[in-house]
Amino acid sequence: MRIIYIIMFAFSVTLTGMADTKTTSQVKARELFDKVFNMVFGPEGSSLSYSVNIIGLYKTQGHVVYKDKKICYEEKRFCAYEDGKVAYMVDKEKKKVDIHDYDDESKDKYLSMFKYDVDNFAYSYKDKGEYYELTAKVKNSKFFGIRSVTALIRKSNLHPVSLSIKLAFITTTVQISDFHSGNIDESVFIFPKSRFTDYKYVDHRGEKK
Repeated sequence: MRIIYIIMFAFSVTLTGMADTKTTSQVKARELFDKVFNMVFGPEGSSLSYSVNIIGLYKTQGHVVYKDKKICYEEKRFCAYEDGKVAYMVDKEKKKVDIHDYDDESKDKYLSMFKYDVDNFAYSYKDKGEYYELTAKVKNSKFFGIRSVTALIRKSNLHPVSLSIKLAFITTTVQISDFHSGNIDESVFIFPKSRFTDYKYVDHRGEKK
């Protein structure tokens, strides 16, 4: 499972959802979360390191770079290069590269479990001293998938610090570090084929209906 796609989904749901929340602090919340969302997913791009340990079931750490529809990430086993048109999904253990259209959800078989309408979340917002705590809770949860997401944002610079994701039976916290916004080198999204010359390539483009 490529956990980075679940992290991306959970983080974007929390931030975009909070921007639309209807509370007495709506104006302040919208201004705050629009700023955070644009820092992470905006046109200037961003990069961050992450680590996650799901009660020993799945443990990984890595680094990810975003810009518009582009993404590049690398972990011990998996890495991916998506240039906004093509997604190259690398499994280092199997020595295999799967090629997809960038918007093909089948590039990760678990991704469909984590799709929700942002209107199906109840949102809350708390002041936690040095941090803002943002929570999005699913109103009508599925047996599988996310039940709630809580993001911790540092007040001083609005940088994300952690993301807690509650599933059906477990809660896992993604630790975020080395966050930077802007000044993203476009070359990081280009697939370095020379690194994977002895890998098997499977092209799935055009399979999406």
